[in-house]
Amino acid sequence: MISSGAYNYINVLEKTADASWLRHSVISNNIANADTPTYKRKDVNFQSYLEEQLSGGVSLDDEVADAELDLLNGSIYTDYSTVSYRLDGNNVDIDTENSYMAQNQIKYYTVLDSISQEFSRLRSVCKSGNGS
Repeated sequence: MISSGAYNYINVLEKTADASWLRHSVISNNIANADTPTYKRKDVNFQSYLEEQLSGGVSLDDEVADAELDLLNGSIYTDYSTVSYRLDGNNVDIDTENSYMAQNQIKYYTVLDSISQEFSRLRSVCKSGNGS
């Protein structure tokens, strides 16, 4: 994490990428346990934390500047712990997990692209400030 106001967007995006990476690991674990009796699928809660930190302000810039980055961490929870799709008590649907995995990969690469664009903007500002 970079400790400067100029990097606030990058810091929030970094936290988002970390949560997406965690979700990838959790979904991979769900897929690996698709045939494990009594296994319950897990997921990551991050979106609600992000929305809480970035809502209610006058502008997004203000919200990003005031975001408490220590509160922006994904948390793993057991999804539908009382529901089972099969007689063995497992509630993992492999097709759904593959769909979540694809969706998460798109989100992850989009966030990485956004981080790269932010650094490009900062580099551009630095170059124009040096007269280059």
